[in-house]
Amino acid sequence: MTHYPAMPHPATHRSTPDKEAIALLPAFERLGLERISLVRTGSQASQAYEQLVQATAWGFDTESKPTFRVGEQSDGPHILQLSTSERAWVFQLHDPECRAVAAKLLALTGIAKAGFGLGDDRKRIIHKLGVEPAGILELNTVFRERGYRKDMGVKGAVAVLFHQRFQKSKKAATSNWANERLTESQLIYAANDAYAAIRVWEALGLN
Repeated sequence: MTHYPAMPHPATHRSTPDKEAIALLPAFERLGLERISLVRTGSQASQAYEQLVQATAWGFDTESKPTFRVGEQSDGPHILQLSTSERAWVFQLHDPECRAVAAKLLALTGIAKAGFGLGDDRKRIIHKLGVEPAGILELNTVFRERGYRKDMGVKGAVAVLFHQRFQKSKKAATSNWANERLTESQLIYAANDAYAAIRVWEALGLN
């Protein structure tokens, strides 16, 4: 059972900064490519596994190729992102051996996997990787229990906790995550969603 630090009185409601207020904040310092590892093969995944299991928590997210036609079903996730506060790993899930290690990581108990809006991620992981992710921590839930009325999301959380602006590229967000070769902007986008989540987890005192 997950235990959170003390919550505010139920009558206490806290507001989320609006887009205009967030736009005026200084930029959140994101991970650069030198701190992002692309994982495409079983051997690369095994190396990532050995480093990741040393942590007690990871920032966690997935990316799937967007669907644009009515009734079109996604076969995602195509990307899995896991991050510590030092480094992020971006797993491409084309290779069966890489998928197997990714599934093993997600099924590990005793390691919190923190992120935002993880409901769809969980369903897709169960469908594609055949495992129930263990230790999932929906950060929006933590914020609601602390008095915020609506889903915070990574931008709102970074603004509230760090007084900084988290940059997200719409072009990268809607790009083809199923491509064999990811662009630098895709890698930075994917890695930093997970990185911001672990930074938020730490700032909330959940460790």
